[in-house]
Amino acid sequence: MPVQPANPEPAPDFDSMLSRKFGKEVANYFSGSPLNRVGFLRSDHKFLSAALRHPSTQFLLCRDLQPLVDPSNGTNLRWVKYEDVKPVIGEDPYATTEEEMLGLYDSGHYVPQMVFLGIDEKVKEGLEYQGKNKYRGAPYFAIDITPKSGVKEACEKLITELEGKGIGFAKGRVMEIEALDDLSISPSSRARASRTSHPELTSPQAAIYAEARQLLDWNARNPYCAQCGQPTLSVNGGFKRTCPPKDLARSASKTSSGVGNALLTPGAGNNSATADESERPPCATRKGVSNLSFPRTDPTVIMAVVNHAGDRLLLGRQKRWPPYWYSTLAGFAEPAESIEEAVRREVYEEAGVHVGRVVIHSTQPWPYPANLMIGAVGQAIPSGETIDLGNDPELDDAKWFEFREVREALKHGTSGLGDPPGEGYKEGGLRLPPPTAIANQLMTSVVNGFVSGTPNL
Repeated sequence: MPVQPANPEPAPDFDSMLSRKFGKEVANYFSGSPLNRVGFLRSDHKFLSAALRHPSTQFLLCRDLQPLVDPSNGTNLRWVKYEDVKPVIGEDPYATTEEEMLGLYDSGHYVPQMVFLGIDEKVKEGLEYQGKNKYRGAPYFAIDITPKSGVKEACEKLITELEGKGIGFAKGRVMEIEALDDLSISPSSRARASRTSHPELTSPQAAIYAEARQLLDWNARNPYCAQCGQPTLSVNGGFKRTCPPKDLARSASKTSSGVGNALLTPGAGNNSATADESERPPCATRKGVSNLSFPRTDPTVIMAVVNHAGDRLLLGRQKRWPPYWYSTLAGFAEPAESIEEAVRREVYEEAGVHVGRVVIHSTQPWPYPANLMIGAVGQAIPSGETIDLGNDPELDDAKWFEFREVREALKHGTSGLGDPPGEGYKEGGLRLPPPTAIANQLMTSVVNGFVSGTPNL
């Protein structure tokens, strides 16, 4: 089985009253970013312009949402510098204010999608910027260099240069990211990783990639205004899209087709002194608080359900999964539904089991494409433990497993869907998701005393 990366360290609690009451915080894979996102600076074009060109700035390149990695050494993220990406993005895409960008918007001119990810404040020689307060750190950006439109040749040339150095883009779903540098690796994470025979394995890089992937994907999926259907413009460092009131491409197309002259004739009812062919039809999103489109995050519940006696765990499997491979139940939260209600509804729909009390355990960003996995622990009511798969055909099977069997599987039977089980696994035994999955964290917590409050390690 491939070596599994260590999960991130939870936030320090400094002997918090909350930790004494509820236990240590659980941090899941794809969380734990070492970057300060400084979201309040995303609209400051002077900051973005300075960040873009600073010597400490790192750029993560993505092609079809796949990150640049070193194929010769696992999935090491590789970073590039401003001079590398300059032929693709131009001298300074942040040279003008957002208001000026709206006035110069031309949907016919393709601009590679960029996302400002944040700053690493641990880098003391990073950019120093005086806003309302002083901020210092190494800026991080993500750039989509998928060859297309007017930058196709520049992107292809950069990709060829990178491949000539023996680096390329990851294949398939990226779940085991590591880094060539030592970006914010805590001593305890390093110690845990060293016990896996791969001392450089780290998860903060995965959190950076998750942010990059989700924002690049969202921008790519939303090139048009949901209200009027016109092309939109990415602003705010890649975290918002807006529907500009003008589009220079309209003037160009009308002029080239001769339509513009017809529109300016007296019979057409237009005055050449006042007509602006670049103006677009009115759009409701340009008024009030709805004038911007924000990235979507889809809340998804995933739950470890315990029987009323507190000694068995409900797990299910889909037909496409490997033999003996089970996991916790999961599903999307619906509109106007609390997380607790979503847990009860999903468990009933998929397995016919009725759940009473529900407690939130932890959460996990899941950038495929934009989910937030909200992990919960629920307990079945005494009369509602009978499994019935007749409501929803999603599951191929569901069973109550004794904690003892789940503990054994957590030791020897975890793996990704396409990977073999761990060392010591006996054929026919229960198989479970790896530690990078929040399902694993939920099961581990439950069988080790989360519900009873009695440690059972």
